Amino acid sequence: MTDEKCCCGMDATTDANAVPEGKRTEGLVWQYGDERIEYAAAAGHLDIYDPARVLEGKMFNVNYVASSVNGEAVDSSKRPVTFAYNGGPGSASVPINFGGLGPKRVVSEGEKFASASYEVVDNPGTLLRETDLVFLDALGTGWSFVADGYDKKRVYGLEEDARTFCRAIVRWLDENNRWDSPLYIYGESYGTMRSSVLMRYLGEAGVPLAGVVMLSAYFDWSQNLPGNDLYYLGMLPSFASTAQHFGVTGQGVDVDEWFDEASEFTANEYAPSLMKGDRIDPEEKRRVAEKMEHYIGIPADFLLAHNNRIELEDFRANIVRDRGLMCGRLDMRYTETMTLPVQRNTFYFACEDPAAHALEKVWYGAFRSFLRSTLGYVNPAEYRLSVWSEIGIGWNWVHDEPGMDDTKTAAPNLAFDIATALRRSPTTKLAILGGRYDAATPWWNMDHTMSQLFLPAELKSRITYHRYGCGHMAYTDVPTLMQMVDDMREFYAAE
Repeated sequence: MTDEKCCCGMDATTDANAVPEGKRTEGLVWQYGDERIEYAAAAGHLDIYDPARVLEGKMFNVNYVASSVNGEAVDSSKRPVTFAYNGGPGSASVPINFGGLGPKRVVSEGEKFASASYEVVDNPGTLLRETDLVFLDALGTGWSFVADGYDKKRVYGLEEDARTFCRAIVRWLDENNRWDSPLYIYGESYGTMRSSVLMRYLGEAGVPLAGVVMLSAYFDWSQNLPGNDLYYLGMLPSFASTAQHFGVTGQGVDVDEWFDEASEFTANEYAPSLMKGDRIDPEEKRRVAEKMEHYIGIPADFLLAHNNRIELEDFRANIVRDRGLMCGRLDMRYTETMTLPVQRNTFYFACEDPAAHALEKVWYGAFRSFLRSTLGYVNPAEYRLSVWSEIGIGWNWVHDEPGMDDTKTAAPNLAFDIATALRRSPTTKLAILGGRYDAATPWWNMDHTMSQLFLPAELKSRITYHRYGCGHMAYTDVPTLMQMVDDMREFYAAE
């Protein structure tokens, strides 16, 4: 009698929680100019157990550990280790690995779409210069999964996810004997919301945290709710930069000066006008609309018809419509052909993002090739690159805000977690990075949220801000990537 096989080629009687054997390759070399790093790369799973010692899930990770840097042997007890991840919720960590921080990178050229004949090179902007790197895929993404029979509701949520990552980090430190190493976390997009809670949870778990990097940060979820005027305020400076990029407004003005000028208008004129609602004088309302047109290039009459509140999808659909194009969301500099008039579904349009279409496929291809060809790692399961429509839509946003009177909020402001973590650990460093052309996590909103914490000077001195000429995925922009090299070198070296 022959053994029964399932569609993935494994025995039908195989343990549902079984995973392929992890793989590790040593003696790899990263080279850029006169710089040289010898390193090992590994891929495999971490077993994650909940407090009752029940298997919660298995978290897939790819890690890079240096053995020598520019000819000098590495002392692993002194070398930092950084845990990095993307967001979603529902995104695996491929973009931040093969797009930005890992030792290998797919070559990108401005706002051009990568072709099927993409090139992979030693990443000139890799963070491996400063730290060993561990890229974690959240449970339910990539090859990470919730254990068979375990309730996914105990995993798919803001607090639940952060606690899982806390357990995963502790597990990796144990398995790799790296408790002496300075510990960092690096999150992008929703990953910054995860990091906000995680930096507090790590402290509560007794794990010392040297630093946190927040890329494309968003802390106050209430600003994303329909009808919240902070949403419209936050978008305006990024809209202004995008209109300038396409030659619609701001010609002859320095790009940072233009963003700052639009930000000043937002705080000093636009915000007070929105606060007045329908009590605003009609002449003032038109003056504001005309000044908005000056910055963002959308006609004043259109703005007035929408009470000077413009949705992202309206801006994306109209700013370069005369060229037959729509602009991106993650990075508004990217464009592609406008959707057909019959394609009216709002959610469909919101998800049609040129910035994602331009590079995600080639990052994934390079990642799969590296695992198979360099590490010899093969997994017959489907790799779940982006599953927001499955995980993110049903995400549990309820959060027990630290220090509040037993108040659980469904639209949390996670900056309070940051403030709590920094107060408890004033030696922890925080770097916040972002771009002018990011409409997913606008810089203005993050800056406004942080300003509302009223942190004392000694804690504010632990925070550095870096605003770049890029979008959400800063590493796709080569000038930004190389600026990040200098900024991260300074950040990791700082006491």
